This record gives sequence, structure tokens and C-alpha cells, in this order.
Amino acid sequence: MLSRTADHLFWMARYTERAENTARMLDVHVQTSLMPQSAEDIEQGWRAILGISELQHAYDNKYHSINAKDAIDFLVRDLSNPSSIASCLKQARENARAVRGALTTEVWEIQNATWLKMEAYLKTDALEKNPPEFFEWVKHRSHLSRGVTNGTMLQDEAFHFIRLGTFLERADNTARILDVKFHGAKENHHRHNKHHTKRNQQQGQQAAQPRGTDDVEAMDGNREPQIDFYYWAAILRSVSAFEIYRKVYRDVITPARVADLLMLHPDMPRSLLACLNGVTENLKAVHNDVSADTERFAGKLHADLQFSNIDEILDAGLHDYLTVFFARIFELGNRISRDFLVPMAPPTAR
Repeated sequence: MLSRTADHLFWMARYTERAENTARMLDVHVQTSLMPQSAEDIEQGWRAILGISELQHAYDNKYHSINAKDAIDFLVRDLSNPSSIASCLKQARENARAVRGALTTEVWEIQNATWLKMEAYLKTDALEKNPPEFFEWVKHRSHLSRGVTNGTMLQDEAFHFIRLGTFLERADNTARILDVKFHGAKENHHRHNKHHTKRNQQQGQQAAQPRGTDDVEAMDGNREPQIDFYYWAAILRSVSAFEIYRKVYRDVITPARVADLLMLHPDMPRSLLACLNGVTENLKAVHNDVSADTERFAGKLHADLQFSNIDEILDAGLHDYLTVFFARIFELGNRISRDFLVPMAPPTAR
């Protein structure tokens, strides 16, 4: 396959997935911002979203202050922001149009119709009236795109480059959604929890928390338990994992288990491990004469997740672990571009 064709297919998938994941990240923040909290906490939450997406500088250049209306407009409508939902869906459509011959009619029609409906949607005030409904629409269009791709395309190289782009982008965005929540929390919460339990045992007391739960207070201050439950439930729903969590753990929602599910559970479709499973499988399917080093690099990242333990990750610091993961995923994308695609341009705001 020509590298330019592969490049368009790869980025069509990445932009579609990025639009969906931006919608997911905004959806969980809009939901959690409705919970009792100070105006300062709400502002810091929006700054965390922009910071994790590497868009804080671009936002500050355009707006004098941060508020929900401007932040949502910047992350959804603004075509000058290359990572806004509108920009992503436009770029997905443009990449699809460039390689219509490599796509089935159904795949092209979904991409084209999504952009046209997006344009019409944003000319109304529907986003302002009901942001969660709009975010669900974006997710639904992404589901349609993937479903039509899986159901109508020949599973040849074109198909594998689409899947490769999807899994690589999904891994990056699942890590970002996790980091939005955990960034700024006490990195030593897990060590504190073990120390607290050991101290109680030494004093002949029962641990104050139920068996198998984490010291939520160590991470989230003095937030009420019911508020904390809805917070973590919103995080899980943002990645379609609430029902999955219930099936896997059948117990109270705790930060460590959420992190374990979204990072290390191989059967959770949006977990980091599941995404790296997809990356390594599709890389193997498009192997060429110069891709061996890239396959080894991906294999090492996959193995690191496969043989990791969530307790060890939390002890070392989840934010630090995810920061390294972001760098490795970015490097993997560069290597894939070097070996298979059109060389990447200098990085822009993510």
C-alpha cells in the first residue's frame, strides 16, 4: 500500500477516535462539575482538562479567563483549535475523501454525513442547552464509523491501518481521562492506605474501611462518600465501563480498582492493555522490511502493561507512570509514521 494512502486511513481513524474521546472527557467533567464544589475547584478542573490536552497556552491566548462556556466552545466548536471536536471530525472527513477508493461506500458516507450534521448541529443552540446530549451524539457517530468499518471492509492492509490508528489514539486518550482525575491527587495515597491499615492492626483495631477498598479520603480530601461514588461512577461511564466494573468487581467503586480496570484489564475494550493488544496485532499484520524495531518498541510497551501490578504503579505514582506512557505512545506514533506513513509534521497542540 502507498504510504500516503496508509497515512490518510490511519489519521481518519485517529481523528474520529479523538473526537469521541474529547466528547467523553468533556462529558465526565460537565457531569462532575454539577456536584457540590467551590468555584475555584471548578476552574481548576477546566484547567486540568486543557492542561492534559496540551491546550492551556492556546486557550489563554484567546480568552482572558476560564469558564465552562468558553472552555466548551474552545474544545467543541473552535476550528482554530486542531484538537476540537469540530476540527477532528472535519479532518477525519477530509482524510476519508482523499482515499475514497480504499473505503467502502458505507464508510465514506458515515464520515461525510457526520461532518455535515456536525455543521448543522453547531449552528443551533443545542450544545448550550444540553451538552451531554451533544457528547452522546459524537460518541454515537464514532460507534457508527467503527461498526461500518468492521462490518463492510475487507480485512486487508487498509483495514489494519484504520484499526492501528484507532487503538493508538484510544490508548492515549484513556490515559488522559485517567490523568485528568488523578492529576493533583496525593501520589502517595496507596502507601498511606497501607500504613494506616498496619497502624490500626498494631493497635489491635479493625481497619475503618471495608476489606478491599482504598483510602479514598487520602486521594480526594474530605469529600462525602456519596459524592465520591457519583464522581467515580461518572469516570467509569465516560469510558462505557460502569457495567463492566460491576461485573468484574461486584463491590464498592474505589480509585485503585478504577485505575486497574482502565489500565491493566485485557478484556476491557478501552483499557491501556487492550489497546496495546490491538496495536501490536495490527502492527504485525502490516509488517514491512523496516518495521522490526517499531514492533519491538510496541512489544516492550505492551509487555510493561501486561506484567504490571496496579499496587506497584500506585506506589510509584500514577501521574508519573502516565506521563512516561504519554511519551512512549507519542514515540510509537512517530515510529509508525517513519516506517509506514508520510513523515509527521512538527507537533502542534494536542
